[in-house]
Amino acid sequence: MVTETSAPESPRPVAGWGVAPLARSVGAVAGVVGLVHLVLSFADGRWFDEMLMLAIGRHHLDWGSADQPPVAPLLAAAADSLAPDQQWLMRLPAVLATAGAVLLAGLIARELGGDGRAQTLTALAQATGIWAAFYGHWLTSYALEPVEWLALAWLVVRWVRVRDDRLLVALGLVTGVAAQTKFQVLLLGAVLVVAVAVCGPRALLRRPALWVGVLLAAVIAAPTLVWQALHGWPQLAMGPVVAGEAEYLYGGRPGVAVQMVVGAGLLGAVLGSYGLVRLLRRPDLRFLGVTTVALGVFFVATGGRPYYLAGLYGLLAAAGAVGLQRRREAGRTRWRWVAWPASVLSVALAAVVLHLGAGSASPEVPERVADGTAAAYAALPAGLRDRTAIVGESYIYATYVDVYSARLGTPGAHSLNRSYGYFAPPSEELDAALWIGTGPGPLRGSFAAARQVATLGDARDPDSTQLWLLTGRQEPWSAIWDRERHLDVS
Repeated sequence: MVTETSAPESPRPVAGWGVAPLARSVGAVAGVVGLVHLVLSFADGRWFDEMLMLAIGRHHLDWGSADQPPVAPLLAAAADSLAPDQQWLMRLPAVLATAGAVLLAGLIARELGGDGRAQTLTALAQATGIWAAFYGHWLTSYALEPVEWLALAWLVVRWVRVRDDRLLVALGLVTGVAAQTKFQVLLLGAVLVVAVAVCGPRALLRRPALWVGVLLAAVIAAPTLVWQALHGWPQLAMGPVVAGEAEYLYGGRPGVAVQMVVGAGLLGAVLGSYGLVRLLRRPDLRFLGVTTVALGVFFVATGGRPYYLAGLYGLLAAAGAVGLQRRREAGRTRWRWVAWPASVLSVALAAVVLHLGAGSASPEVPERVADGTAAAYAALPAGLRDRTAIVGESYIYATYVDVYSARLGTPGAHSLNRSYGYFAPPSEELDAALWIGTGPGPLRGSFAAARQVATLGDARDPDSTQLWLLTGRQEPWSAIWDRERHLDVS
């Protein structure tokens, strides 16, 4: 029987694991994943969250926004400046991140002592995850996050093995960049520190290099945190909003819990569940299992998004795959045949999800909203048109108009909702508004008159998107913005 012992609380490397070379098959799996997502990047239509990244990057780029740090919008802006409207180029960072996550998962399996079979199984689990298949080619913050979390996991696991303190400085660098991508990494770091303090290896907390890394992370993350502080910490206010949305998006907290597991994919869920048990049983790596459990419980209890834990799927799969290897080496091979049929089924399921994900980014609705708004705006008398702001009831409507504004000749859009509510309001020279929503909305009381000018969809449906012209503004835009700004999406 193979036994596992705790890593010593000393600078000496831990022997006996992490000695196999990286399997070529891991690179092959990552290459196939990258190629598939690159091909999907040429499909028509954009997911509304990546349209938001593009709209922020084009028109509102700053050190932050209400719920988005700047990395994804910055990448969208860079791609758009190089080749406007070339969707595949804008999505290339997400494609590379998705393929890179597969490589890192294999590297983690290697660090844990996995042979070529365990590494390949881990790579397949990461490659066929439901969330990765669904959004892996969209340029969004949550598509970039898994590769950053897996980089952090690889650095930590490797440090436990080799005790090279340069890895801790690199840990700080990756954490800072990840914080500029998505804020959940700050919670990950805090929980990791507490888990190490409770479970060990406590020698990690005594390393000066760790605190150099923490300082480096703080310096890199500071600009977006300062932006949040100057704007009243809207990211913290997003917590109750996300929890409220979980009820109808995912079926509440039970739905979040189920989808958090299902999102790992068939192979990922099986390997990950076993891997979590293996981590909790290993004294030297127990802190990683405790961190995973604590984050999972927290995200479910607070009604978070199911994909918040997706950055740890590869780590759990690696631990599970190496655990199966240990069983095989110990002669316990009763269920060894299950792994590869499960892999085939997992690939088939991921292929279905890839198809569904590609279809969910249809351009039909965004183009209908943008084209209809542009037509209504162009139909206004010239004198009135020059004094009219375009305002969306939801940030999604404003995003659609902003993304297509260059092609349609419309001005930039505004909204009181979410990130847009923290951008600059319309110019005070504009005393009318073309409102996109299900009614005249909260602006009605601030204008002398309102009339519906168009319906974007079925006119018999009371919930269809409508266009309203509001004239005779009676108070400053700044006052309207301060009073009516909100984060929830109706």
